[in-house]
Amino acid sequence: MTETKANYVNGEWVSSETGETIDVENPANPSETVARYQQSNAADAAEAVEAAVDAQDDWATTPGPERGRILREAGNVLADRKDELTDALVAEEGKAHAEAAGEVQRAIDIFYYFAVKAADLGGTTKSPSGRQKNLYIRQEPVGVAALVTPWNYPIAIPVWKLAPALAAGNTAVLKPASQAPGVAVAVAEALDEAGLPDGVLNVVTGPGSTVGTEFIENEGTDAVSFTGSSEVGELVYEQATDAGKRVQTELGGKNPTLVTDSADPAEAADIVANGGFGTTGQSCTACSRAIVHEDVYDDFVAELVDRAESVDIGPGDDHEMGPQVSESELESTLDYIDVAENEGATLAAGGEVPEGEAVDEGYFVEPTVFTNVDHEMRIAQEEVFGPVVAVLKVSDFEEGLEVANGVDYGLSASVVTDDHTEANRFVDESEAGVVKVNEKTTGLELHVPFGGFKRSSSETWREQGDAGLNFYTIEKTVYDNY
Repeated sequence: MTETKANYVNGEWVSSETGETIDVENPANPSETVARYQQSNAADAAEAVEAAVDAQDDWATTPGPERGRILREAGNVLADRKDELTDALVAEEGKAHAEAAGEVQRAIDIFYYFAVKAADLGGTTKSPSGRQKNLYIRQEPVGVAALVTPWNYPIAIPVWKLAPALAAGNTAVLKPASQAPGVAVAVAEALDEAGLPDGVLNVVTGPGSTVGTEFIENEGTDAVSFTGSSEVGELVYEQATDAGKRVQTELGGKNPTLVTDSADPAEAADIVANGGFGTTGQSCTACSRAIVHEDVYDDFVAELVDRAESVDIGPGDDHEMGPQVSESELESTLDYIDVAENEGATLAAGGEVPEGEAVDEGYFVEPTVFTNVDHEMRIAQEEVFGPVVAVLKVSDFEEGLEVANGVDYGLSASVVTDDHTEANRFVDESEAGVVKVNEKTTGLELHVPFGGFKRSSSETWREQGDAGLNFYTIEKTVYDNY
């Protein structure tokens, strides 16, 4: 019998007042229902916000080391359940087992990191201009944080929003994506087991149009953090700012890897393949454009095609690349492949739904490489969110940099080069929030800021590390004449 999961509100596991549920299917085997979750409505979301508001004052005055102890213990609970949560992530989202295990470990590490940071929060002391005075700055929580998270990193992203929010003394309401909410619910279970007071975290599953909108617009929430598509994120930003809230959005990308004439084509192909085909291309930082110097273009294409054709596709529990998360995501990728061919790009590898017993039921697509791509084609301008890499030929570094920057997005970018001057110029002139040299566009350290430029971000507040804490705190300056 399929298990039905409840919402977590005010320290209790409760059903939605709608009485309806959401079935989550296994994208590698859509006939298999993995679990059921609450199909909540705005009233359920409002109840969660009320619980967070009621709990906020007590949590804000809880000493930082005590908040950190709870976060650390939640990390321990997740560590004890790592194998179980990895399997759950594979079953709901389709991610390959090694990638899923790495994501669960990242969530654990984030809890440990912010557990330590919670004890350091407080403020700074400055020297006053007069005698018998104190002058200091206090860091205080913003209040109630509304967190709306995506399906592609269904445990890492909720935790990298939630951990700094809780460490700083905020309470939170969380709406995970309906395609894969199970591991976010497990985070609530871990925090509950760790001793988090009632109402400090509330998790409500359901549609973004009802639950998410209520979280964003409810007068009880003070800050909104959203990760998802640029189209939805721009609406969220407008909703939140109209309501006078602090807001951060992390959105889409059209991430380039520039391969210069000094690069080794095989090494560059490894970097692009890992960045473009890893996580089935379902990452906002995935490499979707390889911009390649004409002198190494042919060799690079041959190497990249070889890697695309050698990827082992199948269910994530025992294959290298899993399915797309849903039928609609698969159809979107296949539509972009058709568009690219119709616009005149050359299909050099993949582009089809694979055949075989292991892949005959799920939402699988072959790793795909397009060549002879023009910079103005949609395949070179729009986010695909599948394992599709467009290869563009350029005549020199200057043209390559111009093409790399010539899109509406600016999330992650990389350059593959043995020329130190070119590497430094790329870092200086790249219009992206994350810039890498001789590395894939995907993969992030948890203790440094993350965010994009242009349509990839609201360009207001960064996530992760100290920057993540800054979003969830507000400064109060104190003049004490004793």
